[in-house]
Amino acid sequence: MQGSCKSRLGHRLARKGKSTTTTINKDIAMSCLKSKPKRTQSEERVHRRKVKKVAQENGKRLGLEDDPDLHFLLAGGPLTKVRSRSWQKVRVYKLQEDCKTVWYESNKLFKRKQTFSIDDVDSVRNGRQSEGLNKHTNPTEEDRCFSIVFKGRKKVLDLMAGDEQEANRWVKALNKVISNMRNLSRQQKSEHWIINCMRKADKNDDNKMNLKELKRFLRHINIEVDDTYAEELFKKCDHSNSGSLEDSEIKHFYDLLTHREEIDVIYGNYAQTEAHMSVRDFLNFLLNEQREKATAADAVRLMDKYEMDETAKQKKQLTKDGFLMYLQSEDCAVFNPAHKAVYQDMSQPLNHYYISSSHNTYLTKDQLKGPSSTEAYIRALMKSCRCVELDCWDGANGEPVIYHGYTLTSKILFRDVIQVIRDYAFKTSDYPVILSLENHCSVEQQRLMAHHMISILGDALVTKPLGGNLPTAFPSPQELKGKFLVKGKRLNKLDAAFSYNNNNTMEEGTVSEEDEAAEQENGQKAQQKKSKIKLARELSDIVIYCKSVHFNGFEHARENLEFYEMSSFKESKAFNLADGSATAFIRHNTDKLSRIYPAGSRTDSSNYNPVPMWNAGCQIVALNFQTPYKEMHINQGRFLPNGACGYILKPEFQRAASTDFDPNVLSRGTWLKQKRLHVMVISAQQLPKLNVEKQKSIVDPLVRLEIYGVPADNASKETHYIGNNGFNPMWNERFHFDIHVPELAVVRFVVEDYDATSQNDLIGQYCMPLTSVQNGYRHVPLLNKNGDIIASSGLFVHIMVLDGE
Repeated sequence: MQGSCKSRLGHRLARKGKSTTTTINKDIAMSCLKSKPKRTQSEERVHRRKVKKVAQENGKRLGLEDDPDLHFLLAGGPLTKVRSRSWQKVRVYKLQEDCKTVWYESNKLFKRKQTFSIDDVDSVRNGRQSEGLNKHTNPTEEDRCFSIVFKGRKKVLDLMAGDEQEANRWVKALNKVISNMRNLSRQQKSEHWIINCMRKADKNDDNKMNLKELKRFLRHINIEVDDTYAEELFKKCDHSNSGSLEDSEIKHFYDLLTHREEIDVIYGNYAQTEAHMSVRDFLNFLLNEQREKATAADAVRLMDKYEMDETAKQKKQLTKDGFLMYLQSEDCAVFNPAHKAVYQDMSQPLNHYYISSSHNTYLTKDQLKGPSSTEAYIRALMKSCRCVELDCWDGANGEPVIYHGYTLTSKILFRDVIQVIRDYAFKTSDYPVILSLENHCSVEQQRLMAHHMISILGDALVTKPLGGNLPTAFPSPQELKGKFLVKGKRLNKLDAAFSYNNNNTMEEGTVSEEDEAAEQENGQKAQQKKSKIKLARELSDIVIYCKSVHFNGFEHARENLEFYEMSSFKESKAFNLADGSATAFIRHNTDKLSRIYPAGSRTDSSNYNPVPMWNAGCQIVALNFQTPYKEMHINQGRFLPNGACGYILKPEFQRAASTDFDPNVLSRGTWLKQKRLHVMVISAQQLPKLNVEKQKSIVDPLVRLEIYGVPADNASKETHYIGNNGFNPMWNERFHFDIHVPELAVVRFVVEDYDATSQNDLIGQYCMPLTSVQNGYRHVPLLNKNGDIIASSGLFVHIMVLDGE
């Protein structure tokens, strides 16, 4: 075996004594298989009994033993798959005995069985809540319809049941299994993952593992071993000399495989009472290593929570198994659990917060011919995006549409988008949503836009200042809970709304603020190319706190603009201001809102780095949410704390009107709170295979730590790579970073598959603000490119954030 894996397993083989690793159920591990060869009737009966037993064991592990909804899914049944008006075909769907995989049959080309994993499902929705079902089914079929929405870019699966009761049963049962699967502990998820790999390796379904199957299994779990070592390992476990592993031999092999030497070392250092941890031992660990403000009562509470051995509990001791359970729990996550809820002051003015914001929200791919979709709004809102963009144009039959103008992107109805926004805006966050209008419509269709927003959003739409008085500052996110704000052009200032005025005249001009920015940048020549349109009074009147205006310099804005008059900046303009006039930009943002958006040249929907814009105090830093690369990972990490509600309170030095903070020139100030970040990258567990189609493809992982913040803090350091081991690679490499402005720093963990001849491939990543990092031995969860959790995978690290010199 290559890398550290060989030495670790070899060391374990030489050890004597009973393993402390949690026992795996052999029947689950080796029986969860579909039949390959044809069976006799007798063999089929035996197989069905095995399948039933396996399903029962998996159901028990999910907390669904004898649950009628689980049995409903395991039995399965016919559903109509809907692709279009003319393509609606019956398919049989059922949950497999692993309680994790849904099986269905496809008639594409020739009959074949297909599956999808519960882990890949984002949500299950009742009714005609997808574009496909809305378009291809009749309103009378509403109660029979439901949709399975997948993570990433996989198409929505639209289905129709026989009747309303059956549809509700499918939705209820699927949601129950999904919820219980997500609530499994890290150790349970790890065990489940290994079981699936064993199931795939056992090709002949005999509940045994021969040498060939053992090597296949190791490749499934991302380890490559040489033939000599595989034979040695096999012989060590084959106590019966039968040529195959079964029963206790499989357990022995599993124990060797999942044993973690690094845990032995840590546990051994603190287990000073009869080779176990006492309350005092564990408290010492919490105080000295984890740097937690813990008491003996806290230690007892955690020991009761994670210790499974009743004898140890009675003695108030923590075994190695219990200690490992704690290390793999949320209590020991790298992200501070106190930040999972809203903990910041939400009563400050709106402009004192970073606001999670999307650009071209309607697009699912590129900006030239990619599809527009209401689903894109749902996905952004479910990620707690609090500012969405609506690019509005005249549509057929007098109905305004949303799409990327002058391109081949598809069109969706403005009315449908507003309905979707109403339905999904506050499912993950109660705080206000800003509707950023890019308005290219005629006056008549603008009036219809205003009508749709007022009629569909109702009282949730802010159509006049809160309190009924002329405001002098923004309301807070707390005051605006459950509300929608419209950002767009307004014909006059807010004080006109408090005087009697029957004037319905409309000003002529460029109504789209992005068009306006292009005119300013390109001069009169660009203005001549743009046709002027008028602004409807009805649309103007519902713009209250976010009136779009020209930006004519910071001094002009300070002397002439009201607090609610805001400007949008293309990235190039914004970056120039942040580089050359950072303090002026920050002071501007202590009073007003600023929106930044990607350059129009980013036709592939790529993104700019949002960090310099946050450093300048900009609130609405809009990104293409449909493009899941580093920039979106950083955005997801920035908005991870505070209950992931989409609002993050800016540091005090970015909120004070008299601030002299300049992120480019650091000097003595309240913001200069130097920290030293120490990180030891110890190991990783169960990294996914990147090329699942190629059986012998094994990753060569390395870990890189990246810091994003003020320019002086930006840094990147990486480990060496481990060859042919994605299951349990170990690095034990130490790094340190000097952080000058910790309140603006974001930490990103990146795991890549090393390649000497081409760019490394991303295996997983995790991003979070430095201020949310917990000290001590911590497990770092890993997310895939799309920002979704990779079940059972993670890093094990030791972190210390200490005061700098």
